[in-house]
Amino acid sequence: MSQTQNTTNQIKAVSEVEALKKHFPHYFDKDGKFDFEKFRANLEQKEVNFSAESYRLEWLGKSYARLLASDAATTLLKPNSLHNSQQQNAQNLLLKGDNLEVLKHLAQAYYQKVKMIYIDPPYNTGSDGFVYQDDRKFTAKELQNLTGISEERAKRILDFTQSKSNSHSAWLTFMYPRLYLAKQLLKDDGVIFVSIDDNEVAQLRLLMDEIFGEENFVAEFVWKSSTAGGIRSKYVNNCHEYCLCYTKNINFLEIFYAPLSEKAVKQYNKIDDKGIYREKDFSWKNDSKGENQKYLIKCPDGELVKPQEGYLFRFIKETFEENLKLNNVIFKKTSTSPLIKENGEQANWNIYIKKYLGDAKGAPSSVIPENIGLSSLGTNRIQEIFKERIFQNSKSTEYIKYLTSIGSNPTDVILDFFAGSGTTGDAVMQLNAEDGGSRQFILVQLPEAIDKKKNKTAFDFVKNELKAEPTIFEITRERLLRAAKKINAGLDKKIEQLGSELPTDETKAEIAKLEAQKARNGFKIFETLPLWEDYDFEASGFDASQTLFDAGKLTEDDLQALLTTWKTYDGMALTEDLESVYLLDYQGFYGSDKLYLMHKDFTTEHLKALLEKIDADKNFNPASVICFGYHFESARLRELAENVKSYSNKKSIEIDFITRY
Repeated sequence: MSQTQNTTNQIKAVSEVEALKKHFPHYFDKDGKFDFEKFRANLEQKEVNFSAESYRLEWLGKSYARLLASDAATTLLKPNSLHNSQQQNAQNLLLKGDNLEVLKHLAQAYYQKVKMIYIDPPYNTGSDGFVYQDDRKFTAKELQNLTGISEERAKRILDFTQSKSNSHSAWLTFMYPRLYLAKQLLKDDGVIFVSIDDNEVAQLRLLMDEIFGEENFVAEFVWKSSTAGGIRSKYVNNCHEYCLCYTKNINFLEIFYAPLSEKAVKQYNKIDDKGIYREKDFSWKNDSKGENQKYLIKCPDGELVKPQEGYLFRFIKETFEENLKLNNVIFKKTSTSPLIKENGEQANWNIYIKKYLGDAKGAPSSVIPENIGLSSLGTNRIQEIFKERIFQNSKSTEYIKYLTSIGSNPTDVILDFFAGSGTTGDAVMQLNAEDGGSRQFILVQLPEAIDKKKNKTAFDFVKNELKAEPTIFEITRERLLRAAKKINAGLDKKIEQLGSELPTDETKAEIAKLEAQKARNGFKIFETLPLWEDYDFEASGFDASQTLFDAGKLTEDDLQALLTTWKTYDGMALTEDLESVYLLDYQGFYGSDKLYLMHKDFTTEHLKALLEKIDADKNFNPASVICFGYHFESARLRELAENVKSYSNKKSIEIDFITRY
């Protein structure tokens, strides 16, 4: 083999490895080696015992958990029309239902759209109410065929999933598909924070290594959740929890920055026309050679100085000169300078750089600062909003704001699919109000019944004051409404104060900005509902041998639920409303170049109106026409399909015709 050919093959091999790292980073270990066995196991979607297995986490139900991650949704998404009609331009979301189902619904429309996920899942302490019992209906034979395991093992798994278990295996089976689907929603530079305690932190770390790849581990934060008293265990007082942080792809992750502590902020004690700043020594202790950081600087009296042995300047010469032009350099006379003259004598000057508070950033500590959100602060916030303690063990908004400031930017989407009392939504709204950000939140909460014996206060509040079925979801919804009202009241005070001043272009712009900030605190609500009896959501055509689905029993709300589910599946955000399009007296729904025809009684006249509208309306450019097949006669569907596909429209649009059942 020639040297040129050998070099070409080496380059090709390197590029192929780089492609694998880009698209399949979770199959590389922390040393950069590709785990082929893990890759093959995932491709086959089977639990197979190979003769030489690599180190990994195994548990009863793992094959079933993988199946749940890839299994289709068994629900529809229904909009809360009454609430949403009052939140026309809201970009935040509150979703009611099993978070596994919701994550499946979000998979297309929100694929790689989320910058940060925070979840506070059940800790499996034995007292937190975690009990895993699956409601999917598989026979042992079906499970055997779907997962490639033995019939005996399939029976064991099905018995286990119906046993109301709170074992480690049950918890892992519960968490695996949710984390697997959540990963698909993250951007390449996205991060996930998972709160956990000692009971499952070891298992969670291994599970996250498997799903996200151990090379994408960022940190294991320790959070002091309570004062020294803590929660009394057999031997010690537990007053801390953990928060595991992983990224989607470590190669894209930006450096984390945390808000400065109060102590650090106090050091910024000077001000000029550019803002608040502190003086920072331009020379610093460093034993490395760094020859490009040991140049001579001319002081105001002409004296040339440089760092003494064991010191360096912070910047190279070009960067220093840029700061000098910007008036960011300060010279001060001193007798104790770390600088020396050109001849080696002690210098009479020291040099400082202005560091402005607005540009100040710090690397976060793996130990969360003690002033960030003890759990008691979460309880206090609940008390502040509801006037009574209706929810226990809520994380504090300070804690979530801190993580959000580390893991996201002011324009990002934040997801929490274990929403609880809605702390994450509250925190995002507060943070936006403080820094003018436009972050959006997506919260998911199961309508879990409130146990009257365990929390009579919450039960009575929801039933008597909210006049609703006592579930956790109702508390989530009410907290978001009340938190938004409270935050907006604070913004209104600022608007009122600005309005009392002499109007200028600046004050008008600031008022407009605050009004926009208020509008961002709205949210839309959607909920999952079971598929109708005898309805096959995955069917691509009508099969007479199947049980006949009676589409005549569907209400307008049912059709709206089906339409919402379809448009989300087709990649449209839940906050994106479809436009009503009228073809004579027939109503269609249009958005993202897709036209949905859901109702009965579509005629040839409506077809003519459709073709004319395609030619005449410059804002109407459907690349797909999607029909609800049960509401169309076979002859009408053929007529529609043939005409739409063959019509030579004036815009030269190639239109795809799709029938769904």
